[in-house]
Amino acid sequence: MEDNVEQPGKDPVESPQVSEKQASVGSSETAKRVTKTVKPGASVTSKASGPISSVRKKVEAKSGLDSSSSATKSSATGTSRSLNSVPVARRNSTGGLPQKPSVSTARQQSNATPIAGNKSADPVRRSLPELRRSSLPSVVTKSTSVSQAVKLSAGSPLDRSLNKPSGSLASRQETVRKPSVKPASSVSSSSSRMTTSSLDSSASSGVRKSVSKLSSSSARSPTVTSGLRSGSLSSSMNSSASLSGRRKAATPQGRDSRFIVLPKVEIKAGDDLRLDLRGHRVRSLKASGLNLSPNLEFVYLRDNLLSTLEGVEILTRVKVLDLSFNDFKGPGFEPLENCRVLQQLYLAGNQITSLASLPQLPNLEFLSVAQNKLKNLTMASQPRLQVLAASKNKISTLKGFPYLPVLEHLRVEENPILKMPHVEAASILLAGPTLKKFNDRDLSREQVAIAKRYPAHTSLCIRDGWEFCRPEHAADSTFRFLVEQWKDKLPPGFLVKEAFIDQPFEEDTCHCHFSFVQDSTLVTDPQLILKYQWFVGERTPSNFTSIPDATGEVYWPKHEDIGKILKVECTPILGEMEYPPIFAISSSVSPGTGIPKVVNLDVCGELVEGNIIRGHAEIAWCGGTPAKGVSSWLRRKWNSSPVVIAGAEDEEYKLTIDDIDTSLVFMYTPVTEEGAKGEPHYKYTDFVKSAPPSVNNVQIVGDLVEGTTIRGVGDYFGGREGPSKFEWLCEHSDSGNFVLVSTGTSEYTLSKEEVGHRLAFAYIPINFEGQEGESVSILSDVVKQAPPKVLNLKIIGDMKENSKVTATGIVTGGTEGSSRVQWFKTRFSTLEGEKGLEALSTSKIAKAFRIPLGAVGYYIVAKFTPMTPDGESGDPAYVISDTAVETLPPSLNFLSITGDYSEGGILTGSYGYIGGHEGKSIYNWYIHEVETDSGSLIPEVTGLLQYRITKDAIGKFISFQCTPVRDDGIVGEPTTCMGQERVRPGSPRLLSLRIVGDATEGTSLTVDKKYWGGEEGDSLFYWFRSSSDGTPTEIRGATTASYMLSIDDIGFFISVSCEPVRSDWARGPTVLSEQIGPIIPGPPTCHSLKFLGSMIEGQRLSFIASYTGGEKGNCFHEWFRVKSNGVKEKLSTQDFLDLTLDDVGRCIELVYTPMRKDGTRGNPMSIKSDVVGPADPEGLELIIPDCCEDEELVPEKTYFGGEEGVGEYIWYRTKNKLHGSALLDISNLNEDVGICSKTLTYKPALEDVGAYLALYWVPTRKDGKCGKALVAICNSPVAPALPVVSNVRVKEVSLSVYSGEGEYFGGYEGWSLFSWYRETNDGTISLINGANSRTYEVTDADYNCRLLFGYTPVRSDSVVGELRLSEPTDIILPELPRLEMLALTGKAIEGGVLTVVEVIPESLTQQLVWHKYKQDVRYQWFFSSAVGDNKTFEPLPAQRSCSYKMRLEDVGRCLKCECIVTDVFGRSAEPAYAETGPILPGIPRIDKLEIEGRGFHTNLYAVRGIYSGGKEGKSRLQWLRSMVGSPDLISIPGEVGRMYESNVDDVGYRLVAIYTPVREDGVEGSPVSASTDPIAVEPDVLKEVKQKLDLGSVKFEALCDKDQSTKKTTAVGTLERRTLEVNRKRVKVIKPGSKTSFPTTEIRGSYAPPFHVELFRNDQHRLRIVVDSESEVDLMVQSRHLRDVIVLVIRGFAQRFNSTSLNTLLKIEHNM
Repeated sequence: MEDNVEQPGKDPVESPQVSEKQASVGSSETAKRVTKTVKPGASVTSKASGPISSVRKKVEAKSGLDSSSSATKSSATGTSRSLNSVPVARRNSTGGLPQKPSVSTARQQSNATPIAGNKSADPVRRSLPELRRSSLPSVVTKSTSVSQAVKLSAGSPLDRSLNKPSGSLASRQETVRKPSVKPASSVSSSSSRMTTSSLDSSASSGVRKSVSKLSSSSARSPTVTSGLRSGSLSSSMNSSASLSGRRKAATPQGRDSRFIVLPKVEIKAGDDLRLDLRGHRVRSLKASGLNLSPNLEFVYLRDNLLSTLEGVEILTRVKVLDLSFNDFKGPGFEPLENCRVLQQLYLAGNQITSLASLPQLPNLEFLSVAQNKLKNLTMASQPRLQVLAASKNKISTLKGFPYLPVLEHLRVEENPILKMPHVEAASILLAGPTLKKFNDRDLSREQVAIAKRYPAHTSLCIRDGWEFCRPEHAADSTFRFLVEQWKDKLPPGFLVKEAFIDQPFEEDTCHCHFSFVQDSTLVTDPQLILKYQWFVGERTPSNFTSIPDATGEVYWPKHEDIGKILKVECTPILGEMEYPPIFAISSSVSPGTGIPKVVNLDVCGELVEGNIIRGHAEIAWCGGTPAKGVSSWLRRKWNSSPVVIAGAEDEEYKLTIDDIDTSLVFMYTPVTEEGAKGEPHYKYTDFVKSAPPSVNNVQIVGDLVEGTTIRGVGDYFGGREGPSKFEWLCEHSDSGNFVLVSTGTSEYTLSKEEVGHRLAFAYIPINFEGQEGESVSILSDVVKQAPPKVLNLKIIGDMKENSKVTATGIVTGGTEGSSRVQWFKTRFSTLEGEKGLEALSTSKIAKAFRIPLGAVGYYIVAKFTPMTPDGESGDPAYVISDTAVETLPPSLNFLSITGDYSEGGILTGSYGYIGGHEGKSIYNWYIHEVETDSGSLIPEVTGLLQYRITKDAIGKFISFQCTPVRDDGIVGEPTTCMGQERVRPGSPRLLSLRIVGDATEGTSLTVDKKYWGGEEGDSLFYWFRSSSDGTPTEIRGATTASYMLSIDDIGFFISVSCEPVRSDWARGPTVLSEQIGPIIPGPPTCHSLKFLGSMIEGQRLSFIASYTGGEKGNCFHEWFRVKSNGVKEKLSTQDFLDLTLDDVGRCIELVYTPMRKDGTRGNPMSIKSDVVGPADPEGLELIIPDCCEDEELVPEKTYFGGEEGVGEYIWYRTKNKLHGSALLDISNLNEDVGICSKTLTYKPALEDVGAYLALYWVPTRKDGKCGKALVAICNSPVAPALPVVSNVRVKEVSLSVYSGEGEYFGGYEGWSLFSWYRETNDGTISLINGANSRTYEVTDADYNCRLLFGYTPVRSDSVVGELRLSEPTDIILPELPRLEMLALTGKAIEGGVLTVVEVIPESLTQQLVWHKYKQDVRYQWFFSSAVGDNKTFEPLPAQRSCSYKMRLEDVGRCLKCECIVTDVFGRSAEPAYAETGPILPGIPRIDKLEIEGRGFHTNLYAVRGIYSGGKEGKSRLQWLRSMVGSPDLISIPGEVGRMYESNVDDVGYRLVAIYTPVREDGVEGSPVSASTDPIAVEPDVLKEVKQKLDLGSVKFEALCDKDQSTKKTTAVGTLERRTLEVNRKRVKVIKPGSKTSFPTTEIRGSYAPPFHVELFRNDQHRLRIVVDSESEVDLMVQSRHLRDVIVLVIRGFAQRFNSTSLNTLLKIEHNM
């Protein structure tokens, strides 16, 4: 037996064993694993230890039969082997692996006799006859019940499931549960879960009889015979011979998918029907003694040396042929062609390399070719092969895989083909839907799903050698494979572009698609013609049969085609040449959905107004029964949605005027007899034309009386009426001819000229296009005279107060006489008879009237009564003025000023007002310098009629201005009145006089007074001193407005007198003030303080001070030095101060404090001097220290004479040291003397080395004054400095050349030393050998390093200084990559994409740099923002790619892109820029438009979308309804907002929102629509509706408005109770009875059209039931919920009259 685990080191081989007598196994064996427990031995004999039911115990599925027993061992000593015993290797003809042996848990004892001697040394190759002969003597007559646990391997001739049951499960179980056991049987056991083993034909007849009774006639299975030396166990199974039974058993209900089901063979084979020569070393089938005969049915030639099949052709009736483990190499299988009834063929364990010569065996069901050298499975088709075992070969391709239509099990383990991805899926495609197991396991769901993703023709491509690939690439790959096969067979210059077939469905159109493309270089005159032929085949794409008359591009699969595959062969014909066909294969034909579909829809008939057109539909019924569909007609105007035509529900339709210039839509919904509805389809027609214009039924309408207007009418036909012509003719009284009196209008007003005459009216029809039809005319009766009547009555004149108006009109009806007119006034602008009229005059002949003041604000009404000369009066006519009577504009009739024009006088303005009732008039007073100027407004008296003259107005003119204002706010023209004279000043006088100040000595007293009387002049003042007795004494000289109290006034009183004087010297009365005093002494005070002396350095200062404040005491003083920052420094308290150098440039301050004798201290007084001046400059000493090169010399000098300034310094260089007069006269010496510097300090230079330095100094004060010059000379010559170098640096001469520089110092330079160094990135500095000059040329080793220049100074006397290194240079890098320019591609429009393109310079250097060193290119986009007249750019965040998609906010802006190139060294080149013009707005568009809402009829729905294309303007939105599957859209009036509240009318419809985006400048985009799913009924309403529909008859309480007049609102008092009864046949509204009346039915009717129920969108409690045009009722209910229930229940009962069943929309299922 075979296990799933391979035993290492073993060759898994098993000999096939097939018994001629086979026992059947019921469905219970196929549904569960069957195990057998067998004790190995020479024979199986044991005592029955229990009932048969004891063997039903389940054993593990992996248990197997122990095959390791030896033929030399006795049965008496044999025991059951453990599960861990090592089995003998057995060869498996299907390539399977050996099973582990197992033993049942029940202990068994053997009583058998030992076996005869062993005939063969090989325990495996012992033949079945030998085993049979050795086992027969050991058979004991005593029967036992043996539990056999055998796991049947799929690799053996017997698989795990050994039958295909055809009977019922009950009968099969009943059969196996009634065993018949005879005592003569060696082994006999039966169970519903186990197979029954029996001996072969050499056993006794009693055994055969037992097996016969134990077998079932309703099942079949091959015989199982073990290859053990210890005995032979054959499974006896009964089966039927019919093929139908075998196919029926292939269903999943009839077998366990875990077992390979072997095909059946005949049973009860005797020795004359079988031949078993296994292991006989047979070399040829024609060998003598082989005894091959045509009658043999079971031939076992396993384990021989056969290498050819010659001789097997004699086996014409063989059913099982085992040729495993021979020396066949193939080919050479042609002799098997005679074995037409062969069912099982075993060729495992040979050297076969090809099966190409294996003929077709019509009854072959099992084929094992395992353990060969096959590279593929190419062979002839095997129509009944169910099991193909090809494990352990060299199969690496599926090319040439045979057609196996019923293959169920395929095994290809241990083959290279398993490395191919999805090989299981490929096998499923090749074998077809019958395949159940692959490599001894159930098919993977994943692989089955993958196989379904491959095209239908994949298996053909695999058989032709196509390389299997992943499913997502299979469609293109297989098509290219087929095209490659076809290309040499196609017409020259043509290639196949596509070849495929649509998914086929039952009774539905299936299209094939073949298209060819022609090489443009080849031009062929004949047109390529394609010829088609359809084929049908089984589910695997082979054995196709042509379909008669199916020769077009379209085929309608029939019911019998379901589950089959279609194929189309397309034959290209070019000219007279017919080329080989190409093909396409479809997937399997699916059953029809039962829902019909419209294939073609057409409209027949002439599209002219008045004609009848007919719609015709071609239907694909898709498996349904044809029935009459639902038709409807819609009308679509240009650029608008279709609208349903009411009542047009037949296939025929008569065109009306409304259809002209519109396109009709014929919509057809197919319906089957079963009630299934298909998707509605529609057909658009061309635009309907109008009929020729014509008119009939011409009439004259109106009274034929003078003054009336008559009208000519007629019924026009022929499209839309255009400017039809109308003519009126009057009959001539003398000649009787008709004269034209009016044209162009259908109306005519009769005048007195037509009285007594007849009129004729002519109607000439003209359509909208200008086409003229035949004229039709009619004659009237005689025109009669009319009574007097006034026409065209008007009021002429201004509707203003006191204006004159006149009533005029045209009086008809004879000659006018003394017509009378009466005038009225009214507050109403419209007339309602004489209501509200107030008479202004009596009725009189005069037609003129002057409007009185009392009519202001009223409308004027004229009553005109026409009169004839004979006194006949007509009906009075009224006319009302267009506007109310207006008043006159406000104005003044006089204006004046009265009063005294002097200072302090009061002026009063007076005026007279006219123009209606005065309101708040405006008053203003003005001051004028002269009478002609505009004047200045006096704001404080604005709005007052009086003005008191102030001092400011003296000598000026005063004016008064009045602006009249009416009470209704109307402002008149302002009027100004000028005063008669200038304003005069008043007499001078003092209003008050007093003295201000303290009565203390030393203080100043002042006068405080108030003057009045014009401009004050020089008034006179006199001060008086009075003693204690009150006698005043004038103080001499005190005649001003102020007076300083002195020591003489102490103890006295002071007063002052004032005489007022005007500016023109007019005097007023003198006034004396009150006295103040007595005067007390003041504090001690210093009134003056002065310096004595010169403010120059070295001088002495003193002072002089004055004292007041009583008797002087000991005053004291202090001297201070005041610095420039204001800080004071106390110097002395002496009476004098000597000025020093520290005082120069500063001030001296003296503080003096007065003291009275009594010790009282007064306030200190200070005085500050000017800045102290310096003395004359003078140099006191000058010394020069020792000199050295580059060491700064600072001479030692002493200066006097104020703050030293910048003196004159001159340094001289002399070779010899000078003395005496020569030194003093050094400036005049020319020989060997040179000037070095003119500064105080001096640093000796190189040329000074070895010479003497002398300094000439002119001392100078800070203010520039100079003193006497001094000269000094150094004692020793200047010494040189040590050699040093500074400012060592590297200069770049060119791109790769550098120069070293430095500044030498330290005497004269000798041969200084130079060197160059290289510094790496890690800071390491190394000397560059050979680089010892000032210049250096860069080498390759210097790149990415820095250079340093070394400078060692050497003096001319060979003194060497210190080495100095320069700063490192920048990293030596190549030239930066540059951009020559940037270019922008793309349109500068919103939504477009701009792309930056870089232009590289053409130089070789730049090309190299870009190629070798360019690392990155960075981009940054900017947008413009205007700042004044300048345009600035701001960066766009996160926009750093070479492309930029323009957005809404970019419209009107300019965009700029910055590009920066970076090299591998991290450097960035100069940025380059590219700029666009202003971005234009895009076409307005709305994206992602969707409708939000819950989907119920009570919900609120909102539209949401994303607008683009400039700034959105007033976009339009329209809500519509659409039936599912219908193209027509029904507009919902008034619903143009973004929110929509659904109602019950929307149930079953999709809500559609059409959004037309409009930009703010008015540009419109394409409309976009969004729709909802069909609106469902709210669950609570739906539940209640279903309940009421199930009842079949319901009643509702409602209210009805008894007042049926049209009103905006319904009053509660007008509502009456009604009962609404609804059932499946009719609806009825009943008015309940009362105490005095019976119930009455107000409305009753069925649901037949035009019955319908209407809703009111503005009232959710109201509904209207319309039975017909004369029977309707408005009802009101308590809530919207109840209204919706009523409407849906009524519509549910009336659903059979609807094109769409409401029950379908409500999903209600019940019988109406």
